[in-house]
Amino acid sequence: MRTVDPERHRRRRRQIIEAATGLFATKGLAKTTTAEICRAAGMSSGNLFHYFPSKQAIFYGMFELDRDGWDAEFQAAGTDPDPWAALMRVVDRLAAEAAHPLMAGLLVEVLAQAHRDPEVAALVAETDRRLFRGVAMLVERLQKEGLADPGLPPDTAARWVVVITEGFHTRGYTEPDRDHAAEVATAKELIARALRYTGPETSDR
Repeated sequence: MRTVDPERHRRRRRQIIEAATGLFATKGLAKTTTAEICRAAGMSSGNLFHYFPSKQAIFYGMFELDRDGWDAEFQAAGTDPDPWAALMRVVDRLAAEAAHPLMAGLLVEVLAQAHRDPEVAALVAETDRRLFRGVAMLVERLQKEGLADPGLPPDTAARWVVVITEGFHTRGYTEPDRDHAAEVATAKELIARALRYTGPETSDR
């Protein structure tokens, strides 16, 4: 009986998803063929269907990769002795994702599919919830260490952190005169001002 190497299986699934992601972003799910995905992934159709039963399943797999990446990010953040540094890494990651050349097209396609496919809509909603929970965890750590306003509900504060960083997605297309690094620095400063607790003596300023 043939045995399956779990790590090799995981790597091959990732290879297929990453190859398909570029096609989904530029052509859309409907216009992307499994033959094109096979060519991009460097494998036969028979081999492809060993890892995914359908093109739609590959599309769903993008959320699997995103989930695994963010789970690892927040796991590391939870053990970082500096919660501010951990939160800023989250901002950096969101900004870097938004700046990726494929992100604008991919975001449009994901939102379009979410309107047509309840499973995609559920995956998008779960992705948001996991992000909010991870950021709220960091806000709570900041509050416990006296580095953030203890009066802010962590869930609400987390949503505003995400709102600020999601601006990179809505303005994520390439602009010749755009200073991406400066915009990231500004976003971080806005988040710091919104969250930091300056003490009761300065609360009326």
